[in-house]
Amino acid sequence: MNKGRLIIISGPSGSGKDTVMQKVFEKHPEIRFSISSITRDMREGEVQDEKYHFISREEFESAIKNGEMLEYNIYLNNYYGTPKKPVDDAISDGAEIIVEVDINGAKNIKKQYPEALGIFVIPPSYDALKTRLTGRGTESVEQINSRLAIAVSEIQEATNSDIYDYILVNDNLDVAVDELISIIITDRSKKERKINILNEVLKNAKSGNR
Repeated sequence: MNKGRLIIISGPSGSGKDTVMQKVFEKHPEIRFSISSITRDMREGEVQDEKYHFISREEFESAIKNGEMLEYNIYLNNYYGTPKKPVDDAISDGAEIIVEVDINGAKNIKKQYPEALGIFVIPPSYDALKTRLTGRGTESVEQINSRLAIAVSEIQEATNSDIYDYILVNDNLDVAVDELISIIITDRSKKERKINILNEVLKNAKSGNR
């Protein structure tokens, strides 16, 4: 069996990473997605266990205490985090699983899974990022400027970090989707991912030569 693989995907707000991942999952349903646990209230249009698993604060803190969270953070007094079991199960099953986290979450995951594949999604330009955030029409100028500042800071940190193996520029959606799939498929053939098969072939070859 091939070794399972943890894939970390990050990117600033406005990078379009969610849309890219959605298209990848449509083309490759065998790739699993890590559903984050969250303690905030469910918003209109959200579905339980689609992208988030909505749980109580008590449940989340119990999971932290029991070592069941791979990483977590607090934002606006709500917990956000990645459950550890689905990731370990996927790796044990020889499957690939994508975890979408911010840079801090990626850092914590890399400490525990240094072999994880890291991919950072960025817009093609600052103007494109600004246009995407402005185009939503749901936030004030102050909120947009805050998001832009955070995005620039995240891109700068990702540039100077060894967390990410690839930078994916999301200019054209179809091209970005194909490029992400290409990265994942190429990574499948790395020697360390096939080491179990290699060892089995060599083991059987030695047994047959006796």
